[in-house]
Amino acid sequence: MTGAYQRVDGAGPEQLAAMRDLAGRLWSWSSRWHPGELAWFWHEHGGPDPAWRTAYWRHRGRVVAWAWDRGGRLDLQLDPSHLALTEQVVAWFGGHTVTVLDAETELIDALGEHGYARRDDDRFFAHLRRSLDGLPAAAPLPDGYTWQPADAAARAAIHSVAFGVTMPEAVYRGVQRAPSYRPELDQLIVAPDGAPAASALAWVDGDAAVLEPVGTSPDHRRRGLAGAASLAALRAARDLGARDARVCARGDDGYPAARAAYEALGFRVYARNVRLVRPA
Repeated sequence: MTGAYQRVDGAGPEQLAAMRDLAGRLWSWSSRWHPGELAWFWHEHGGPDPAWRTAYWRHRGRVVAWAWDRGGRLDLQLDPSHLALTEQVVAWFGGHTVTVLDAETELIDALGEHGYARRDDDRFFAHLRRSLDGLPAAAPLPDGYTWQPADAAARAAIHSVAFGVTMPEAVYRGVQRAPSYRPELDQLIVAPDGAPAASALAWVDGDAAVLEPVGTSPDHRRRGLAGAASLAALRAARDLGARDARVCARGDDGYPAARAAYEALGFRVYARNVRLVRPA
């Protein structure tokens, strides 16, 4: 591919817009990245960690690659027509660990030419898919549990207890300001005492939806709440034109619960993340 590449460094809104632009243009079931996931990962901590670096590359005015160095671990996406750019991306990164989807075979080969080789370990994330045809109708919630609009305070609270992190309300307000956020895709279930119990958020781009994140309070697990919230989000995504949905979950046997829960909803594993390592 002839012509110079222009690299743009930074962590502002234009960076996320460039990343989402490329992810949307390249989306397929052989792609690791869905634009909605990028929006969530960007906003879930109130923006990228100051220690992380991001960059994207343009060719003749069009975004053709982006890279996200998360403290020595690289996430990236390259237009398959510009794999020659791999050398510049690797040089910018300078690190030793890259995560890709196993279906990104051309990218894996390109990284292999620069010394990166697959190294499997005991932990990995699987990608699961299901059609949005034939979704079950909404079932009644357990006694005393109710649906509630997903206000930022409640959603930040359930995320904090479900994942063992602290998410301030202001951070979730940032999620809700993302251009691709749709309130009808954000589902919240509250307990009889009014405490947030479970939630699921879907993102839609074209005819594909992604669930990210889904969580349940430890005090309210094993009641089918995460499944109910997920199905509600998926039905809303179908109403917005999505035809299929994806979700990611730990795929290894060390943490089978989430994968099993999604498989119970009709999702099936079709790909997995792999780690590529270059010796120091």
